[in-house]
Amino acid sequence: MATPDELENFRADARAWLQQNFPPALAGRAGDLMRGEVIDSSESDARAWAKRLGEKGWGTPTWPAEYGGGGLSQLQAQVLGQEMDRIRAFNPLLRTTGMGVTMVGPTILEYGTEDQKRRHIPRICRGEVFWSLGYSEPNAGSDLASLTTRAVDAGDHWVVNGQKTWTSGADVSDWCGVLVRTDPSAPKRDGISFLMIDMHQPGIETRPIRLIGGMSPFCETFFDDARAEKNEMLGELNAGWTVGKRLLQHERQSQTGATSGMGGGARKSLRDLAKQYVGVDERGRLADPDLRARLTDHMMDAKAHALTIARIVAEARGNAKVSAAASILKNAASTIAQKRAELTLELMGHQGLGWEGDGFSVEEIEAVRGWLGGKAMSIYGGSFEIQNNIISKNILGLPENTQRG
Repeated sequence: MATPDELENFRADARAWLQQNFPPALAGRAGDLMRGEVIDSSESDARAWAKRLGEKGWGTPTWPAEYGGGGLSQLQAQVLGQEMDRIRAFNPLLRTTGMGVTMVGPTILEYGTEDQKRRHIPRICRGEVFWSLGYSEPNAGSDLASLTTRAVDAGDHWVVNGQKTWTSGADVSDWCGVLVRTDPSAPKRDGISFLMIDMHQPGIETRPIRLIGGMSPFCETFFDDARAEKNEMLGELNAGWTVGKRLLQHERQSQTGATSGMGGGARKSLRDLAKQYVGVDERGRLADPDLRARLTDHMMDAKAHALTIARIVAEARGNAKVSAAASILKNAASTIAQKRAELTLELMGHQGLGWEGDGFSVEEIEAVRGWLGGKAMSIYGGSFEIQNNIISKNILGLPENTQRG
């Protein structure tokens, strides 16, 4: 574990590298550069930043350097994130690799063969490949073990047939991690395998699903005699349920606000928004005492959440493990983010209800779209209720209350 002096030396090195490599014109622009699933390729500064960060390995700061990652400790990654936030920098790989950085990559590092790691991880680290995930199906959502997408052994490859839904970014993805049924005669959870499938083939069709917030991040995905190579099975045959659950833990971890070293570009604080839209009294306070109290409660909740994450990292001596505790933080992060969105609209008043037009700023339009899109936070990655089930069973030790497969 690094000493305080070593961490400060690293901070100085990180600050110097960021000053030299992060284009100042991109400061705080993560939102308008990455509205969809890919970065705006018309921005030469954005392309250059993504390339530099990927080559440095700092888009995946804690991943092993031998595969193209940064090789940093969790504490060093946390310092890097602080320095990125200080200059309002952001990590484009979080979007340009789809599920690659937050979910697929960490799972390959745990379960993948050496060949799989060598082929897939460096490309994720450099931001060269976009990953999606094929989990949910029209009749297998919360009861994921009921999935029917099937892979049949064809000798030198697998033949995949079936349908997935809510497949984020499938229409622009290069690869998809898909849970498939490889043994229909086995109990539900015992006959599932995890296949990594090349999306650039004629046997796959994707149809974007338009959402109320105006974006189409989700897709229906159809596999019609699609091909998966034998060396692209992640984990053992018929052991995909274990691999798939582990990947979901990484997903929940990425949604807790605990991901270190990622930056994000600091947003305008609620305090500043309140002063801008509501105004203050002669003592510099919000004139509405009820709004002032609710705003204060939210800010305390957000601060407590951040301090809890920092405590977890500190207690783990810089090597925090992904565990069922991520379900607690995921639910807390969802609640805090949704509350912030609601307060933002309240502070903006009628200016927070704009959809388009010159009468509204980009920030105001993003606020209402973000409020609508944020409603999904307590559903995706495992709903709020599913996280509560995980907490009750795996943390509190309460009896299993769901149907066994």
